[in-house]
Amino acid sequence: MLVSAAICPHPPLLLPGLTGAEDVGAALRRACESAVREALEAAPDRVVVVGAADTTATWDPRTPVDPSPYGGPGVAGPTSAPRLPLSLMVGQTLLDWPRDVVLQGVAVDAPPQDCAALGAAAVSDGRTTLLVLGDGSARRDLKAPGYVDDRAIGYDEQVTGALSRADAEALSALDPELAAELLVAGRAAWQVLAGALGGRPAAGRLLHADDPFGVLYLVATWRCAG
Repeated sequence: MLVSAAICPHPPLLLPGLTGAEDVGAALRRACESAVREALEAAPDRVVVVGAADTTATWDPRTPVDPSPYGGPGVAGPTSAPRLPLSLMVGQTLLDWPRDVVLQGVAVDAPPQDCAALGAAAVSDGRTTLLVLGDGSARRDLKAPGYVDDRAIGYDEQVTGALSRADAEALSALDPELAAELLVAGRAAWQVLAGALGGRPAAGRLLHADDPFGVLYLVATWRCAG
């Protein structure tokens, strides 16, 4: 049963060793840490970290966070060892939880029905909190990685509203093809969250929304009724 969720973005700047002298991600990091703390106040039995990946797969939570591809320090061990997807590395960095943790990658192009099924399965065992990692469109303005698409702002407004209201139906309705065109990295993970909630009531709260690099970063929490 889903009891709560923290929704955060996954830019590399949240990884360890990437803060620098002027930490442009300080406000974002504080918001993410606050969201995780708030979600854990629901006293879950387990936490499932969900984030975009090349393929849908569960990862060993003992896999080290290796920020070296993004300019951070490397980790000890074989260089050929499997590396967590960026989203799950950020999730591991934000999560301070000594108990049962599951790292669940979801293919960025996974169909909505597969995401919903994955979400339902993720919360089938005990009181579960989800830590969901996902970015909005990377085509919001001239400095965005994908340059500009006039549809990006409207799409992101739909997502922002859905996360603010804990509206699983609205998240489930997000168009995966449009998300791909707008370089939305969070669509699949958000639809896993929607599947985890199902039709149960929940309260949502938006903690942060900003696009300092032309990519929308959203931080929110959900708390489930009952």
